[in-house]
Amino acid sequence: MPGTDLARLRLALTAFFALDGFVFAGWVVRIPAIKEQTGASASTLGLALLGVSAGAVVTMTLTGRLCRRYGSHLVTVVCAVVLCLSVALPPLTHSAVALGTVLLLFGAAYGGINVAFNSAAVDLVAALQRPIMPSFHAAFSLGGMIGAGLGALVAGSLSPTSHLWGLAAVGLLITAFAGRALMRCEPLTPAASGRARREGPRRLDRRTRALVIVFGMIALCTAYGEGALADWGALHLEEDLDASPGAAAVGYALFALAMTIGRLTGTTLLERLGRTRTILAGGSTAAAGMLLGALAPSLSAALIGYAITGLGLANLFPVAIERAGALAGPTGVATASTLGYGGMLLGPPAIGFMADWFSLPTALTSVAVLAAVATVIGFATRHVKAA
Repeated sequence: MPGTDLARLRLALTAFFALDGFVFAGWVVRIPAIKEQTGASASTLGLALLGVSAGAVVTMTLTGRLCRRYGSHLVTVVCAVVLCLSVALPPLTHSAVALGTVLLLFGAAYGGINVAFNSAAVDLVAALQRPIMPSFHAAFSLGGMIGAGLGALVAGSLSPTSHLWGLAAVGLLITAFAGRALMRCEPLTPAASGRARREGPRRLDRRTRALVIVFGMIALCTAYGEGALADWGALHLEEDLDASPGAAAVGYALFALAMTIGRLTGTTLLERLGRTRTILAGGSTAAAGMLLGALAPSLSAALIGYAITGLGLANLFPVAIERAGALAGPTGVATASTLGYGGMLLGPPAIGFMADWFSLPTALTSVAVLAAVATVIGFATRHVKAA
């Protein structure tokens, strides 16, 4: 594929990563209003929100096969359309059961597009022979920050219906332009030489499947930290360090901003250090940062710890997904993504249970422990290469 086509493909994929973060964040900021609209209690809302998780996990396990059969570009566009349409449905519901049902569709689209565009990105990384995977995840982070920021601005003036329908319209418009560009690009495969097309998708041997799961564990350890800080980071600052609600909110904002900056510089970091040293540096940095963030006696030190944690975790997930995809194509991306998403689901409730048993600061140190585990895994797999 000519260089101009590769550049067009990279731009289109970047748009879809940003779109995904933008739409998901826009939905998240309206959850309180949807809770009030449906009259759901905290427990029933929690069960309804599991629809997102259930839909995503089930679809992630199937999307790898769809990408092999129909191509990751087509699957990306179809999932984007469904994602944008389904985000407009929650304001139409008036019960927790109805909300959970439409969130199954939303979660399915969210899980599907994540596997599809990560699969396409892995193939582009192989074609360019440059470690650009973090730049795509930076686009996701930026899209999420924009979506959350705009959502916060309009929450007081627009109803959930107007906001989410507008979000859907903007998303469909972006999909129309980016999807047209994406579909014009011939899907890449790990077989630029044509080998995969001649042989067809090969069955993974036991060693390859095991390695994909190992890389998925790195993604899990990283996503665990993201989920834990998103749900518990502000509460720790408020309850344990007597921060105001505004100051507590700054904690996660600093974490997210640091993660975005880390991903924007990730390609340069990977080119200079390589994948193994990037994982080692990132994991150890995140572990040290989270120990500071969880155990620091002052608000300022804890905020610095949150920022350091974001920088450390920034590139672990994209590197893990890229390595799994290089080993096993869309199937590897699907497996590693499912494990990673499972970590994001596991983090918040695990922190809650540990906080009840011990304390919230102690529970948050589990993020540091798993960051250290990711570091050990990265070192242990330093000699693994794609077949």
